[in-house]
Amino acid sequence: MTVPVSPIRAGLLMRCPACGKDKLFAKYLKVHEQCTVCGAKLGTGDSGDAPMVFIILILGFAVVGGALVVEVKYTPPLWLHALLWVPATLLGSLALMPLLKSLFYALTYRFDAREQVSVGEGDPGRDAAGRSP
Repeated sequence: MTVPVSPIRAGLLMRCPACGKDKLFAKYLKVHEQCTVCGAKLGTGDSGDAPMVFIILILGFAVVGGALVVEVKYTPPLWLHALLWVPATLLGSLALMPLLKSLFYALTYRFDAREQVSVGEGDPGRDAAGRSP
């Protein structure tokens, strides 16, 4: 009996969500097609938009909070704010992207999450909730 790999651990370590041993990414954000250790097919999965949403929320909180503290405490000119916070936002998003993408990829792999296909309201064989009568 094999012990399942924790999706949180595999995601944070950027490892294969099936075995937790091989690297998940071939390049910066390009997922390997197949794990070289366990043979799991990885190229068909998708983490969706969740990583970017969380990056926006995390960096928005940090950058806006930091800018407010710096403004109140030191009152720097506007160009200095731009010099501080634009690179912080860019570098922070580039640093968090692979980490959060691998985390959400591992979670969607572990729980077998797939894109939901909605049934249109005009489908004669189903009601508005998608159930057949």
